[in-house]
Amino acid sequence: MSVLVQKYLDEIRAEHADITDGAVAHYIPELASVDPSSFGLSLELSDGYVYETGDSAVEFTIQSISKPFTYALVLDQVGADAVDTKIGVEPSGEPFNEISVDNQTKTPKNAMINAGAIAAVSLIPGADPAERFDRLLDFYSVCAGRRLDVDEEVYRSEKTTGSRNRAIAYMLQSFGVLDGDPDEVLDVYFRQCAIKVTSSDLACMASTLARGGVNPGSGIRAMSPAVVQRTLSVMMTCGMYDATGMWATTVGMPAKSGVGGGIIAVLPSQLGIGVYSPPLDRNGNSVRGLRACQSLSAQLGLHVMSVTRESRSTIRATHDIAPGVRVYELHGDLLFAGAERALRTVEHDSDGIDVAILELSRVDDINDVARRMLAGMRESLERAGKEGYLVDPDRRVMPTGRPSAGAVIFPTVDEALRAARDR
Repeated sequence: MSVLVQKYLDEIRAEHADITDGAVAHYIPELASVDPSSFGLSLELSDGYVYETGDSAVEFTIQSISKPFTYALVLDQVGADAVDTKIGVEPSGEPFNEISVDNQTKTPKNAMINAGAIAAVSLIPGADPAERFDRLLDFYSVCAGRRLDVDEEVYRSEKTTGSRNRAIAYMLQSFGVLDGDPDEVLDVYFRQCAIKVTSSDLACMASTLARGGVNPGSGIRAMSPAVVQRTLSVMMTCGMYDATGMWATTVGMPAKSGVGGGIIAVLPSQLGIGVYSPPLDRNGNSVRGLRACQSLSAQLGLHVMSVTRESRSTIRATHDIAPGVRVYELHGDLLFAGAERALRTVEHDSDGIDVAILELSRVDDINDVARRMLAGMRESLERAGKEGYLVDPDRRVMPTGRPSAGAVIFPTVDEALRAARDR
């Protein structure tokens, strides 16, 4: 049944692949040479299962998507109180590279703009820049689930053309925000932005945040739940530059973009999304990436305001009621992530069963994407010579007129079992 979710991703990528709006970043010379047609989309569930489509293995530099992870690192290493004395949590209302600080505190307004990110780098514990960067790279690598490294050419290009960031760093030093040498701090910052990732790396890093700081593949804890809560909060209010309000209403997930063309989005407790497409809009956000995330949110029902109870959704019990016939009792609220987990469990079990019966009488709430996924279960099983039935006593989960074409629905498990035996 994972083919159902894969189909959604493939269709969403195809829907937006021909968009030619936007332009690649030019202010860093090495970024101007990337292929503007590249387009990768990855989604990682909180249990580590990954869906990918398009150019999901193409490496690019992380750029400003690094900012929430460095912020999380220093929150974890030195504590929120120490970080709050140097970096605020309010939206700036200014371009990401503005040479400015808060008028009253004389500190950067948040960690998602360049001034805040440079201040965050200065807070990383270490005896010298090399030790600070090694600590940072180790942290990023744990979040990504593999060892990351730096694009040296992009690093040198950023360092050569980074005059504006130098102005920001020296301004911060003048206000007592940076304790160390601004040029040493900037060297770590330029290397941080030049770390190479793929859209699937970003999905894993986002899924690590979704899991409360635990990498879903390795099981290694990268940060505490309290750090994740603070990081996601700032991402939600400040992560998409001047388009943050639009993003919050149309996509509705904590997110961060980068001028390399990447976007990460996090649905807490459920999944992480990574997108790569280099052409940017006037706000510095990937044009295709933004539209793909809007489509994902709308089609899969991922807006955070719509899924607050999804964690209650689960397979309550499974039991075999006849040779080759297995019943899966679902309960709680069944939205995209819950339906995906349930159907992937059926797919995992399908070699050992002939008929799968999903018992839905204890499902409290369901959205249309979950209905479509459940309805598609039978088609997927039939391709493997199997059968799938739904039990919905009152047709409340699959009411007449809802998207249930192809589903075979029974009022009781006994009637579903009789059909299975007749088969």
